[in-house]
Amino acid sequence: MAIDTSDFRNGLNFYMDGEVWTIIEFQHVKPGKGGAFVRTRLRKVRTGQTLEKTFRSGEKVDPAFVEKLKMQFLYKQNSEAILMDLDTYEQIPVEMSSLGDQGQYLKEDMEIVCLQANNEVLGYEVPNFVELEVTQTDPGERGNTVSGGATKPATLETGAVIQVPFHINIGDIVKVDTRTDAYLERVKK
Repeated sequence: MAIDTSDFRNGLNFYMDGEVWTIIEFQHVKPGKGGAFVRTRLRKVRTGQTLEKTFRSGEKVDPAFVEKLKMQFLYKQNSEAILMDLDTYEQIPVEMSSLGDQGQYLKEDMEIVCLQANNEVLGYEVPNFVELEVTQTDPGERGNTVSGGATKPATLETGAVIQVPFHINIGDIVKVDTRTDAYLERVKK
């Protein structure tokens, strides 16, 4: 059952060139001359690659039914992450590389989402924001304030290294955006 461009909406998943894509945003355009068309920004579910594509009005695509399964990260073993399906309690080993760069922020008992289509795993979604403890960083210098602008490297409890302001010390809890590896704020204990 194909759908056409009039059914497009943000978050719609469909098959194109054998891969599953998600519509990030779309815009119907009806120029004064010629036929109407739909301008879209798409994201490939498996790799995260983005693409801008134009569809003719009325063009048909095959919808993809992407299932989101809740999983829990239990622990890391060599190059694998051990995940537990929260519905069946089955433990599944997954290569850390399949979690992408966001895998470095996984903390025990953290919930992640497994994306599946036709019983095939397409990828994993790690929470966009995590709160982690700083385990190693240079000591803060007296006089450096929050608005200083300069940064220093800090190692977090998961082993990830990010840039933080000078006033952050060992033992502080920081909020991190896992999509951009950016320090957001210090969390009050």
